[in-house]
Amino acid sequence: MGLFQLRANGTNIQTEIIAGISTFLATSYIIVVNPAILSETGMPFSAVATATVVVCLFSSVLMGLYARNPVVVAPGMGLNAFFTYSAVLGMGVPWQTALGAVFWSGIFFLLLSVFNIRTHIVRAIPKPLRYAIAAGIGLFITLIGLANAGFVAQNKATIIGRGALQPSVLVFVLGLLLTAVFIVRNMKGAILFGIIITTLLAATIGRWWGGSVPLVHFSGLFAPPDFSLVGQLDLWGSLQFAVLPVIFAFVFTDLFDSLSTLVGLSEAAGLVDENGEPRNIKRALVTDALATTVAGLVGSSPGTAFIESAVGIKEGGRTGLTAVVAGLLFLPFLFLSPLLSMVPSIATAPALVLVGAFMLQPVIRINWLQLDDAIPAFLAMVLIPFTYSISQGIIWGFLSWTVIKMACGKWGELPPALLAIDAFCVLALVLE
Repeated sequence: MGLFQLRANGTNIQTEIIAGISTFLATSYIIVVNPAILSETGMPFSAVATATVVVCLFSSVLMGLYARNPVVVAPGMGLNAFFTYSAVLGMGVPWQTALGAVFWSGIFFLLLSVFNIRTHIVRAIPKPLRYAIAAGIGLFITLIGLANAGFVAQNKATIIGRGALQPSVLVFVLGLLLTAVFIVRNMKGAILFGIIITTLLAATIGRWWGGSVPLVHFSGLFAPPDFSLVGQLDLWGSLQFAVLPVIFAFVFTDLFDSLSTLVGLSEAAGLVDENGEPRNIKRALVTDALATTVAGLVGSSPGTAFIESAVGIKEGGRTGLTAVVAGLLFLPFLFLSPLLSMVPSIATAPALVLVGAFMLQPVIRINWLQLDDAIPAFLAMVLIPFTYSISQGIIWGFLSWTVIKMACGKWGELPPALLAIDAFCVLALVLE
């Protein structure tokens, strides 16, 4: 196949198809988890499920055909949590306005990618903050998972504490341990199968204990796609000053999530160009930006490159054919929203907790003995879960970095682009 240059990349059609199936199994949990999170805003579950599949299908196929990289693009974990728990439930932004913010962040990201402005921004952002923010988002997602399962609950004496060990919590714990074992043993589709088994356990135990466990309600297998969220975004309302921090957080998180994922995957697989940069990086970022723009239009949180694509790369996937195969495998799920809606929150909670564990990996790159780096990174990391806001962690991470570096006289570590971001952070605090 000349389009994908299989022979030049040392692969063949069979290898690419197997890699695509493997990548799909590794990423398919998002079909269940994303609607489960976004539907808490009041958006219809079936419509979010349809939007999720559309974003996965469109973006992954585009990544394969245009950027020709073996990388799946789907609504990102952390971005969906920010959409629901920070923007809509935390800041009181209507979900229609939040969808508008997703759309505009995609447009802004697209401009940054097309005009190569991303290079200047990337150079301006301190790496310790990048690593810390990724880890902080991981902790935030973990906290959400533990709370959804009832394992962590509000406690008047200690703010939070362990919830009662009722049957639903025990189902969550068992699902968490099973999924962790699947992952450790490198089982393909580990998270997806963990969700399925936990759902079956919830249904079975629910019959024994009645109301003690969220019952799994079966409402059928098939239904037509629900496109009711298409075009429901509030384009102009999302441009008001109060919503600008939301757009900023989407752009920042999406940009560095995508960059770090593409860099990591490219280095691991040797998919680099003559300059040592990830192969077709500009096209890949344009694809990511278009995924986010489309997400706002159809009713989802932003799309981003998925690190789980490493599973397919490990199976030998080296070209865009891997992404095309994976993307097309999402298509049948347009018609399976009743089946997806059966999954209770305690079945998706283990996935949230374990995704949080994956996102903590970058903290080992922070030099914790270099305190002028470590303290701002620490603040960014812990303030995200402790304030229940990704944007607050980002804002105070940047501001504390700048103040501490100024106090140390390290002006060379404060480029103009970083100071411009600081100004926006201060503006965001004032407009809250």
